[in-house]
Amino acid sequence: MSTDPPAGGKGLRQGTVGLLAAVSLGLASVAPAYSIAVTLGLVTLVVGHLAPAALLVGFVPILLTAFAFRELNREMPDCGTTFVWNTRAFGPVAGWLAGGWVVQVATLIAMTALAQVGATYLLDLLGLTSLAGNTTAVTATALVLLAAVTVVARRGLQIAAGVQYVLVALQLLALLGFGAAALLRHGAARPSLAWLNPFGFGGFGPFAEAVLLCLYIYWGWDALITVNEETKDSERIPGQAAVITTVVLLGTYVFTAVAAISFAGTGGTGLGLGDPANTADVLATLGPPVLGATLAKVMQLAVCVSAVSALLTCVVGSARGTLSMAAHGALPRAFARIHPRHRTPAFGTVFFGAAGGALLVVLSAVSTRFLGDAILSIGLLIACYYGVTALACVWHFRRRLRHSVRDLFFKGVMPLLGGLMMLAAFARSAHDMLAPSYGSTSFHGVGGVFLLGVGSIVLGVPVVLLVRARFRPFFTEGRDAVVALTVTDELTTTEV
Repeated sequence: MSTDPPAGGKGLRQGTVGLLAAVSLGLASVAPAYSIAVTLGLVTLVVGHLAPAALLVGFVPILLTAFAFRELNREMPDCGTTFVWNTRAFGPVAGWLAGGWVVQVATLIAMTALAQVGATYLLDLLGLTSLAGNTTAVTATALVLLAAVTVVARRGLQIAAGVQYVLVALQLLALLGFGAAALLRHGAARPSLAWLNPFGFGGFGPFAEAVLLCLYIYWGWDALITVNEETKDSERIPGQAAVITTVVLLGTYVFTAVAAISFAGTGGTGLGLGDPANTADVLATLGPPVLGATLAKVMQLAVCVSAVSALLTCVVGSARGTLSMAAHGALPRAFARIHPRHRTPAFGTVFFGAAGGALLVVLSAVSTRFLGDAILSIGLLIACYYGVTALACVWHFRRRLRHSVRDLFFKGVMPLLGGLMMLAAFARSAHDMLAPSYGSTSFHGVGGVFLLGVGSIVLGVPVVLLVRARFRPFFTEGRDAVVALTVTDELTTTEV
């Protein structure tokens, strides 16, 4: 049956998330321990000892984009975030494709990676090393983890945020402890300012590839803005939390990278970060010699919970994104169903948990190499929707840029630079990914990473055409609809 939720929003429980909880959710969604573990080695292979500089440079477009998200959220604090903002700026087609489809596809692919990594680490921690190398066992365990986080997400943000406090604290303490121990180890090299030189890259190609890798390492902080309708002071706190989250990530990543290079160096043998054998997980390689066998297990646990906590926020954020799309008439009404007691988008939460599980099974069945290329393709999707959203900020506020110096810089100059940097990295990386040697798979001479990344975006075009026929009112009146329906409007929802 149908019920009318309280005035104010789409039926979500309002005022339940404060600044600390928002920052915690943002950090958890990035999975800092997992992200640095699986990305630092790849960045080092590309730019060597300049990996810390790449982290700094990669942070610049992220910070500039965070300012764009902050300004847009102040104007339109809707849980649909990129979907609503791009629809308002560029129209329903751009909003649905760049702000909805691309975001959700990137998140689903990330969910498969996170579930797989969390499962592998969990089995290893339990002493089931042989099962950790078995694809069937890992996939089955990953499905159990997906089911568990779906249940938690469905129960509500208060429970999810409480769990995240513990998980995020463990990750940050583990990374800081690892970094301090690595720097203090006998034989560790003294850190050099040259490692932070943003002008030391050998050409634009390595620079662009390193920046794209770093986009993945920072990606996910925007998930905290999808809970803006459940956040206290929804116009201000989500934007503050976004900036705080990205700055905390920068400090943690640069410190960890400098410490790892100081201890292990960037050589191509032994513990060196330039050894391809170490790139899959540099923390697993360096943990035992830096921390000892016992504390290395704590680092393993940190990476495991990092993946699981990010998996949880993926489910939370995606369900709220599709809730907004359904509320604005761009998806079936089922996605707007709110649980009568937990006040969460129940159908959307279960849908994304199930969709992530189905995609994981399909990719694992096709090939583990195919799954690896799917993960690499996420960087293209991130650069696409971050770049378009940053430009949407400039276009939306274009008539207000002369009102003040603050408006000019935070609503115009900074988002414009961020958007152009994102799209430049997208274009250059897409060009490089065309090569069949890029990644682990290829098809008729075209790299599998390119086909998955660009192909996912192109696939969105026929999907939009199909959706447009089904939800014609949104595609004819959508720009006005997202203005009319804000967090202060009522929406009839269906109990489940």
